[in-house]
Amino acid sequence: MTLQLALPPSQLPRPYSCPPLLRLSSTTPTGRWWSAVGYSPPRSLSFSSIPPSLHLHTHLSEGCSFIQAAWTRRSRSEAAKKPNRKSWKQRTDMYMRPFLLNVFFSKRFIHAKVMHRGTSKVISVATTNGKDLRNSLPSLTDHNACRVVGRLIAERSKEADVYALAYEPRNNERIEGKLGIVIDTIKENGVIFV
Repeated sequence: MTLQLALPPSQLPRPYSCPPLLRLSSTTPTGRWWSAVGYSPPRSLSFSSIPPSLHLHTHLSEGCSFIQAAWTRRSRSEAAKKPNRKSWKQRTDMYMRPFLLNVFFSKRFIHAKVMHRGTSKVISVATTNGKDLRNSLPSLTDHNACRVVGRLIAERSKEADVYALAYEPRNNERIEGKLGIVIDTIKENGVIFV
């Protein structure tokens, strides 16, 4: 039993021509494209048994060895490579509020710094572990130390021409206690929070 195509090769649609490097030689012993590739179809397969509405449409021109691929969706691994896009606020907040206050309370000291978000440069720093404060304060972690650190941050920020800061609390962090004292002292010394 021989394989019969629904349409002769000359009547198949030809959306493009096959590149010369990919053409198969037309001098095959049987004159069929699959014999040049080394493939022989099963004897029981016949394209004439396909109903007329389901004819096989291949874009094989005479001597061309590839079929035009259809569009396929991206695989999961490909989709996973593309990171989630940030929201408008996440993308513009760095430029709308460029200077960020960072306050850290350890068991022994209080550290505060003002950073520029875009360049990650530190504008001003104040810590109770510094040489100027370590020996002059009676306690390095009490409310008085918080006021001193807030005042130093405000002065050093104004020297660097920074008059507006932003503070982003961490998850479930309340602005109260020692943190509230540091922020209130910075506000009292002429720096606003946006």
